[in-house]
Amino acid sequence: MLKQKSGHIINLASVFGIKVLAPGGTVYCTTRAAVRTLTEGLRMELHSENIRCTMISPGAVLSDLQNSTSDPSSAKFVKELYDKAGISADSVARAILYAIEQPADVEIDEVVLRPTAQDF
Repeated sequence: MLKQKSGHIINLASVFGIKVLAPGGTVYCTTRAAVRTLTEGLRMELHSENIRCTMISPGAVLSDLQNSTSDPSSAKFVKELYDKAGISADSVARAILYAIEQPADVEIDEVVLRPTAQDF
């Protein structure tokens, strides 16, 4: 990207980088919040090189992530959330496409997308 002086970095975070799921999700939430810092730092460092940076922060997306927590109370919460509100991965793909399709002089810094049934 530096060599061609153009490109677009898309980083996937989560609404859990904005809202902390505790107990049991603190470390995961911390890593998602770090994606915001990474994306903003890259944006600041690379804007003069015509390299755009976008962070996508989805809410509950139907994926295997819902099966990854080992904390019983967190696992119960996540399962109920996904059963009630999970959206398709296609929704996230459309958000990424939206950011990529903008004119070269437009940068979408951040997109937060949540299922309408998700309350945070």
